[in-house]
Amino acid sequence: MVWLLFGTGHAQPFAPGAGTGQFAPLNNLGLPNSPLLTIHFDRLFSESAYGKRIAREMEGRSAVLMAENRRIESELRAEELDLAERRATMEADAFRALATAFDQKVQETRRTQEAKFLEITTARDDARRAFRETSIPILEQIMSETGAAVILEQSTVLLSAEAIDVTDLAISRVDAILGEGNDSDGQEADLP
Repeated sequence: MVWLLFGTGHAQPFAPGAGTGQFAPLNNLGLPNSPLLTIHFDRLFSESAYGKRIAREMEGRSAVLMAENRRIESELRAEELDLAERRATMEADAFRALATAFDQKVQETRRTQEAKFLEITTARDDARRAFRETSIPILEQIMSETGAAVILEQSTVLLSAEAIDVTDLAISRVDAILGEGNDSDGQEADLP
């Protein structure tokens, strides 16, 4: 810390970089003193307890669907082999009817499984949107504490001082306030 003497005869602390375009911590609390802040929203989501819970849930649902797909694929393969073996002993029209029914079953199964995959993807997107909405008051509080006028998504910023990135602070605040994002009944946590 450098001390400067002003006309009053009192020494005043001088933070290097203050007033020179660099950013000094606000009140030595580790908060940036800048009208602009940046955040890595993907990191905020993926590294927060809330985001990690969503990732675990979606991975679990995806694993169940993949296991179901493997089981169905195995069953359809066995049915196809059985149908191929029966072909030699069946009349052409009867075989054609069974083959058409089998093809329709395969197509319907594919549509059903794709719909289940889409449901998981939609749930993941919905959870991410809910997280964004739920985290806004926390980010607004950080803005208020730092005196910032805006928080920009880091991926849209070409160049910035690392000191204005509040991602780590936001993660710790989100974890402290939201936790995993649900209470014991599975409902969203209430904001204080």
